[in-house]
Amino acid sequence: MGACLGACSLLSCASCLCGSAPCILCSCCPASRNSTVSRLIFTFFLFLGVLVSIIMLSPGVESQLYKLPWVCEEGAGIPTALQGYIDCGSLLGYRAVYRMCFATAAFFFFFTLLMLCVRSSRDPRAAIQNGFWFFKFLILVGITVGAFYIPDGSFSNIWFYFGVVGSFLFILIQLVLLIDFAHSWNQLWLGKAEECDSRAWYAGLFFFTILFYSLSIMAVALMFIYYTEPSTCHEGKIFISLNLTLCICMSIAAVLPKVQNAQPNSGLLQASVVMLYTMFVTWLALSSVPEQKCNPHLPTQLGNETFLADPEGYQTQWWDAPSIVGLIIFLLCTLFISLRSSDHRQVNSLMQTEECPPMLQATQQQQLAACEGRAFDNEQDGVTYSYSFFHFCLVLASLHIMMTLTNWYKPGETRKMISTWTAVWVKICASWAGLLLYLWTLVAPLLLPNRDFS
Repeated sequence: MGACLGACSLLSCASCLCGSAPCILCSCCPASRNSTVSRLIFTFFLFLGVLVSIIMLSPGVESQLYKLPWVCEEGAGIPTALQGYIDCGSLLGYRAVYRMCFATAAFFFFFTLLMLCVRSSRDPRAAIQNGFWFFKFLILVGITVGAFYIPDGSFSNIWFYFGVVGSFLFILIQLVLLIDFAHSWNQLWLGKAEECDSRAWYAGLFFFTILFYSLSIMAVALMFIYYTEPSTCHEGKIFISLNLTLCICMSIAAVLPKVQNAQPNSGLLQASVVMLYTMFVTWLALSSVPEQKCNPHLPTQLGNETFLADPEGYQTQWWDAPSIVGLIIFLLCTLFISLRSSDHRQVNSLMQTEECPPMLQATQQQQLAACEGRAFDNEQDGVTYSYSFFHFCLVLASLHIMMTLTNWYKPGETRKMISTWTAVWVKICASWAGLLLYLWTLVAPLLLPNRDFS
């Protein structure tokens, strides 16, 4: 009898997995929007791939990867350089991450193409977007298994450059999301201050603005201490000083009277968030510098108070501080993409999302859905986000997390993972592009007065 009930329960779950998004989380969030549930499940698929990639980096799994046809040969891992290399066993884990992230990127890229120009849930492809989750999971598993049998050849080298471009774009997306979050935060607390006629909300905004600026200045000081030397590391000094100068200029521009008249919602809170994120990206760039004196994160062996990198003894730092912070920000921004649409028109236009639906209409649908015990379809008249662009963001997220987990190391000709200046310049250029993007949001209403930037 128990077995019979268990079988019935499994069949019920299987039918739910083959059904639409409202069925998936009907018991957890019965009045959720169909669009939100679908995005959360796709994001769960991405996080599942991230979890598998992290597991692939563990030493126990690496020993099992020797049984696959693309592993390192015995004795093939003798490096020719003495800086920034990883041993053959670690390389296995990194190459496994490349293949796992290739699978997730290919999966979401397939849906990027499939979901082009879907306008409403009446489109037959919307049923694929919001249902058939069991079959989607099987497709992802199939692509993953196939990816692990791709002949090595030049795959890792070529895929590295795909990761560089994708990660560059995702860094910019993260900045857009942070700016939007800061704008929404600023508007919410200013509205509370006017509504309650209380200075506590102003004090809160002032406190966090000072906190973010203090953390940024502290980051600058720590980068000068740990990533520069008095007689060398000139590139690092230039990067830190230049980005600090640009952030100060950006902060001044944010409070200029003309900018305030054109953009009343701009202020130092948003500028402080952008400055803190810029310092974070600068930190990421300096952690990729392929010079031992200028980068304490390179794999080294300590011996007799000297730094020695040789084939017989060194330490591989899988989870250094930049990787951990980068992973946390990645998770938060990816969830942010999945959970909400912006209240800011320009952000919605850029991220291909719509403004939040009217509360009255949403409430009526939620009450009806709650009575029926299911989530409701809120896209019959039009989609609330671009299906295709959402999947493209997950493609970029897959590439970004691949570069984060592998510390931006490039597969070398000797089958070693090496640090390169490519990663440094990509991150620095991403920080400059982000600053220019934020500066454009400040001055665009002044340069284009005939356009609506409200």
